[in-house]
Amino acid sequence: MTEGSDENEVRAVELSIRSDPRNLAVVRAAAEKMARQEGFAPSDVDGIVLAMDEALANVMKHGYEGRKNCEICIRLEAVCQEGHPAGLQVILRDRGKQVDPGQIRGRDLDDVRPGGLGVHIIQTVMDHVEYRCLDGGGMELRMVKYVKGQGGPPS
Repeated sequence: MTEGSDENEVRAVELSIRSDPRNLAVVRAAAEKMARQEGFAPSDVDGIVLAMDEALANVMKHGYEGRKNCEICIRLEAVCQEGHPAGLQVILRDRGKQVDPGQIRGRDLDDVRPGGLGVHIIQTVMDHVEYRCLDGGGMELRMVKYVKGQGGPPS
């Protein structure tokens, strides 16, 4: 993460992990630290960490079909508005199985059974969620959460 007083400076953390669930704790800790530094309330910090954790678990389970040696790239980036913290953008990239972004939906909550709520949690917690297929294979998930009281998305 970079520090300084330059308003145009991008504050970001980039991580590259293998698709082993044991690596999730490190990513959760980085996301929690950055969200706190960006001024999120504790409940929103927890939500961001949970959404990111669910997204990574989906990549590991569905994109990489349980293989533990595949790369996942994570970028945590501050979203600034007029030089003030406005939010946090999380970008996840993998080279796993592609899925039509239009087909990615949370299951009906009336369908009571264990598991399968990751997409619903992500869409509920985050303010903006966008999936896209990458050229050459894999997926990208871009999620943004805005700090309450900061006016929402930059114009």
